[in-house]
Amino acid sequence: MKRLYLLLLIAFLLSAGMVGAQPSFEKSVANLRNQRYCEVLYGKRNFLRLEVKVFNTQGLNLCPEERWQALSKEAIAKQFDASLVVLNGPRYWMMDEIQASGATINNVKESFGGIEMNLRATVEIGLLKQILGDKRFTPNQINRTTNFVYKAGNPIYELISPAGEVYVMQSYSQIVNPSLSMKDLVVLGNQLNLPAGWQYQSRILERDLSLVANGVAYVLQDNLSNSYQRR
Repeated sequence: MKRLYLLLLIAFLLSAGMVGAQPSFEKSVANLRNQRYCEVLYGKRNFLRLEVKVFNTQGLNLCPEERWQALSKEAIAKQFDASLVVLNGPRYWMMDEIQASGATINNVKESFGGIEMNLRATVEIGLLKQILGDKRFTPNQINRTTNFVYKAGNPIYELISPAGEVYVMQSYSQIVNPSLSMKDLVVLGNQLNLPAGWQYQSRILERDLSLVANGVAYVLQDNLSNSYQRR
């Protein structure tokens, strides 16, 4: 009787979308691999936490270099009364397609120095993480509902933690190394300052890979500011 009750309860929760339900993606953008974009992040402290809004140029423009170089963190902080501003770019996508759903699809748009960007995610960072230690190779919780699709036959680039967690590169960056390009990623391990026990690898996909973030994604950066999402 208890087993039947549990099965009925699980069936109800699944039908209500409360257990293990996959999101229904409403929007898709393809042919993204090696496409340039930029992001502006700004946030305000709320007691012991910092909520950061992430805006990017995807679908609006390719982040014009002259305008990007002219952006001022001080001007953006004043415009939005922000306690933190990060200029995150230029960056280049490494997946082939992005599917999105829920709050990730929105009409919130801002202009930063004449560069239009859409709100794509929010990040909450604890105070201790803000003030202690190196932030590299440390995952942050990103609030978004997305599916990053990597197509079979294409390369992917992964970081593997000492605990065996696998992080797939979602974008490479020219912030630290302005000359970094996609052809360099196969041997990128030579440029990385990997913490003890971490590994970097590249491989060719035999079948499509989907990285689904059902409301939350765990994302980290390496010492070159390349970004990776946990599988």
